Amino acid sequence: MAESKTNYYYALGRRKTSVAKVRLIKGKGQITVNNQLAKEYFCQAEPLLVELSIPLMLVNQVDNFDLSILVRGGGHHSQVGAIRLGIAKALIIFNPDWKDTLKRADLLSRDPRAKERKKFGQKGARKKRQFTKR
Repeated sequence: MAESKTNYYYALGRRKTSVAKVRLIKGKGQITVNNQLAKEYFCQAEPLLVELSIPLMLVNQVDNFDLSILVRGGGHHSQVGAIRLGIAKALIIFNPDWKDTLKRADLLSRDPRAKERKKFGQKGARKKRQFTKR
């Protein structure tokens, strides 16, 4: 996770089963997700687009960076969570002074919540068969 010769900043973000590889490049604010514009990829979910750009809004850099993102696994909401973490990590690599701001907004910690597995002898992760006393 360091600056390379191609002049971009790379970071990885995870959430549930989603993994996002984020490239931060100096530019004009264009966001591409899996080689599609973010508006097309998250077609009918406008709140997700706002949540995706929260790290950039906090450091007032919305129109200064282009983002190239590859994301796999999970649903749209967990993908946005993974992307958000990746963007925050990449911004810190670009400018370590922003770490305090992003940490106070709780954007640098991975959300550990995931689906609990089904246990044997039960109907689901927590649901059990009805108890009969007699």
